[in-house]
Amino acid sequence: MTSLIAENLTFSYSVHSQAVLHNVSIELNPGTLTALVGPNGAGKSSLLRLLQGQSKPSKGYISIGGKPLIEAREQIALMPQRSSINWNFPMTVEGLVSLGKVNHLKSTCCELEAALQRVGISDLANRRLDSLSGGQQQRALLAKTLITPAKIFLLDEPCSALDPFARKKFLRIIRQLADTGATLFVSSHDWGKSLNAYDKVVALDKTVLAFGTPQEVEEKLDSFTSMGNHCCG
Repeated sequence: MTSLIAENLTFSYSVHSQAVLHNVSIELNPGTLTALVGPNGAGKSSLLRLLQGQSKPSKGYISIGGKPLIEAREQIALMPQRSSINWNFPMTVEGLVSLGKVNHLKSTCCELEAALQRVGISDLANRRLDSLSGGQQQRALLAKTLITPAKIFLLDEPCSALDPFARKKFLRIIRQLADTGATLFVSSHDWGKSLNAYDKVVALDKTVLAFGTPQEVEEKLDSFTSMGNHCCG
């Protein structure tokens, strides 16, 4: 079982700066789809970078399958925000997806086809990036992430700027991935009915405000609101 466990993570950009994250502890288990919600500045992207090993915590510990993160980084992959890609670059979908291969090893045709099939865009393999819709772009980015040997996938705001139909389709795809045993951790600004698509929700505002099922988290945040405390609802 490849579980990701983060214990008491604290992170600051410098020794003298205010903590971006404070005492964050979460556990992500195989076959689960978990949402990470919070306001702008809550530390969502910072947490994903810590979990993927791009940044190092000031304090705390991250393990995957009982091993320190540094020994198991191949088990985890990060899908960046769509804005990180130059969609006007003269490249095909197949070319973009093949860039996800770890250590730039050449992707086989079978690996490419499998990644494209998993997100339902096999028919777009030879399409240029600048001809894709927003939803197609997100699925191409997801395929690029899935071509890695990872079992844990971190998705940074994958549904931002998608129309309701494309968002629903994307959520259905990642739900199916979780049902095959993958672990998915998805950051989002959404709060409402769409969170019912997830098994678990982490509400973050520099620290974990609530962690549980969508209903449990909503009830806890409602109790914060009734007490006049700041939360991310």
